[in-house]
Amino acid sequence: MTELAADGIPVAVTCRVLNIARQPYYRWLAAPVTVTELERAHRANALFDAHRDDPEFGYRFLADEARDAGQSMADRTAWRICSSMGWWSAFGKKRGRNGKKTGPPVHDDLVRRDFAAAAPNLLWLADITEHRTPEGKLYLCAVKDVCSNRIVGYSIDSRMKSRLAVTALTNALAPPR
Repeated sequence: MTELAADGIPVAVTCRVLNIARQPYYRWLAAPVTVTELERAHRANALFDAHRDDPEFGYRFLADEARDAGQSMADRTAWRICSSMGWWSAFGKKRGRNGKKTGPPVHDDLVRRDFAAAAPNLLWLADITEHRTPEGKLYLCAVKDVCSNRIVGYSIDSRMKSRLAVTALTNALAPPR
């Protein structure tokens, strides 16, 4: 009989103490990780990498990112993996009774609804728009100076990630050429 550990404990005794059969142990010993488990681990790694990059993404966007990384899976599979691991969007649907949102607004009104500026570069506004094209969706983030009413920075990407807004703001802060 094969010994389980370096201490010389027989497999039969260990399986009896743990109340498990010997056959599944030997089957696991022959193939400790199944192909399905390995595939699920690779998919979970791809989803985790996408979630770490942008925690505000939901499982559908994470599945898209994983597919772009070479791990094909259905949205439902991505949901199941994300659900079991507890990876939720930072902007989850938290609703109270009767479908009403609870809690304070998700942002502060720093300009107090006063969209006027006496001089350039005192107040900038930003917005992200989505445009459907034959090749897929296209996202545009623009930063506008309120005084001059001009776009001072923008960014275009096929994915709506946080870097879209960061790039637009970086372009707005860059000195003019």
